[in-house]
Amino acid sequence: MDPFYLLRGLAIGFAIAAPVGPIGVLVIRRSLLEGRAAGFASGLGAATADAFYGSLAAFGLTTISGLLVGQSVWVRLIGGAFLCYLGLTIVVASPAQQAANARHGIIGAYGSTAFLTLTNPTTILSFAAIFAALGLGAGHIAYATAALMVLGVFLGSSLWWLLLSTVVYLVRNRFSAGGLQWVNRISGATIAAFGLASLASVWGSLRRSVVP
Repeated sequence: MDPFYLLRGLAIGFAIAAPVGPIGVLVIRRSLLEGRAAGFASGLGAATADAFYGSLAAFGLTTISGLLVGQSVWVRLIGGAFLCYLGLTIVVASPAQQAANARHGIIGAYGSTAFLTLTNPTTILSFAAIFAALGLGAGHIAYATAALMVLGVFLGSSLWWLLLSTVVYLVRNRFSAGGLQWVNRISGATIAAFGLASLASVWGSLRRSVVP
């Protein structure tokens, strides 16, 4: 078992987590308004989902991955609707109220981002493509090595979320109460926009499937 695979998995997890999307916006907002713990817990939820999809690719669980990708329309529909709900909830809530509730929301922060990340089953295609490009398909590596890579994916993703939540938390004092309110409005609207985009893609997929 080559420990170098752990470093490869770490690099893959970091690279997949880094692009800004709805999870990144959510982690930034929670780090600013609810504290570093809530922001990092949100990132760990996403890292857990990344590790799950990475394991499907690394261990070659084609039956499960095929089922998830095959049902991606319905999964994205649920995820898009939840993003819209979450975004609108953030827009109308006050920063003070959310900060007061943050102490009781660590598990919810973790669970919500894990759920949102899992509602993008095509992520497994990204892992499969990256592993194949590196010659790391399940047919070419031992299970112990695959497990090491999945651990690396989780650690790499977690490292990105730790860095992001910490940096955002350190600059939170530069925001006034009014500024935090605008963070709520902008981040909530952005998250809702991601949800609408997901719903629009679902609608497009359904239309193409019924057009002869």
